[in-house]
Amino acid sequence: AGAMREGRPLRLLGLHGYRQSERRFRQRTGALRKALRGCAELVALNAPHAVPGGDGDGDADDPPRGWWFSRPGAFEAGEAAAAPAGLEESLSAVAAALAEQGPFDGLLGFSQGAALAAMVCALRARGDPRFQSVAFAILVAGFASRAPAHAHFYREPIALPSLHVLGDSDAVIAAPLSRELAQRFVEPAVLTHPGGHFVPAAAAQKKVYLDFLGRFCPPQGE
Repeated sequence: AGAMREGRPLRLLGLHGYRQSERRFRQRTGALRKALRGCAELVALNAPHAVPGGDGDGDADDPPRGWWFSRPGAFEAGEAAAAPAGLEESLSAVAAALAEQGPFDGLLGFSQGAALAAMVCALRARGDPRFQSVAFAILVAGFASRAPAHAHFYREPIALPSLHVLGDSDAVIAAPLSRELAQRFVEPAVLTHPGGHFVPAAAAQKKVYLDFLGRFCPPQGE
């Protein structure tokens, strides 16, 4: 509602995937940012945890990062981690970004970042004051954490507008995992695309994004 009152484009806080970074996420969402131009601005955030061992591309200035680990220094989306580590620091990092770099209207998360965004939505729906500015979320290749310590995020349906984007040929986060996360939300919108593990931004997806975001931003030209 903030953007509607102020007549400005929406601002989305972008949460990248595991082994990505703010810079890499920005590079890989160029088509999306172009598609949303005039309606929404995407501002990416670095996850607080560096992933040990790098990824072999030799970029010491931009190490791959993650939002939490399912075991020391590693992460698997399907793992029912007995002792997941690092999530509280990431929730605090999101809260700090919302407070210090805002105003933000919603979240756009990819892969592990989408899983984190869903957790933020759950806390927001429960009234957590750190996340009150979040009005909606776009979750691309998201999933529900299997860690028992995270089960509380999904105990009740998450009452926040959400758009779930899933790729039929995603070999990293299979489409059924993203559908399962969508079912944790009240009245989720679901966008299926034929591709794999990336943020799609072709014409068909652009229309769905803009229709969804149009619920939260003023009509063009007003």
